[in-house]
Amino acid sequence: MKQIFVILLIMAGIAATAQLPVLEIGASLPANDEMKCATSEKTVKLNEVKAENGLLLIFSCNTCPFVVAWEDRYHMVKKIADENNIGYALVNSNYMLRGKDDSFENMKAHAKKQNYSWPYLLDNESELANAFGAQTTPHVFLFDKNLKLVYKGTIDDNFRDATKVTKFYLKEALNSLGKGQEIKEKETKNIGCSIKRKTS
Repeated sequence: MKQIFVILLIMAGIAATAQLPVLEIGASLPANDEMKCATSEKTVKLNEVKAENGLLLIFSCNTCPFVVAWEDRYHMVKKIADENNIGYALVNSNYMLRGKDDSFENMKAHAKKQNYSWPYLLDNESELANAFGAQTTPHVFLFDKNLKLVYKGTIDDNFRDATKVTKFYLKEALNSLGKGQEIKEKETKNIGCSIKRKTS
């Protein structure tokens, strides 16, 4: 039963991918609006999160099973981003669940429970997700120091078990970007729950 549920979630994420065009590699950061931050309760712009070598954004949420499965790696990702002088933030775009699991109050509670030490931003009406064409939670977008997209997709090749990861795509992209090297695998398939977005 659990496997069927996971398959249905994957299918939902794949179906969502067709809704909006996803930002292309080489594209500029498409938006820089102020968003409320659940870890500081201040308003934050993405260029304020950017560090010397770039900016990493992961579209995330509070309860998606894929996020829950991958979330044990979020702190590791933060450490790698810091080591490479790359800013890091999570973005919650689940407009349709804003009165439920993905309310701002629940975002604050979730960030505290998970010990987030980075911005967890409220994309209240999915405007950022729509500008990016972000489709799933999680969905990764990595920008260089000029805020040009250099990697998009998934975190690694095994959301079920961190100990069985054979390809840590995001780690390799972060390390390459930090060293000023070409990222070999610029695009991977994002897997997750569809973003419950506002589309109009």
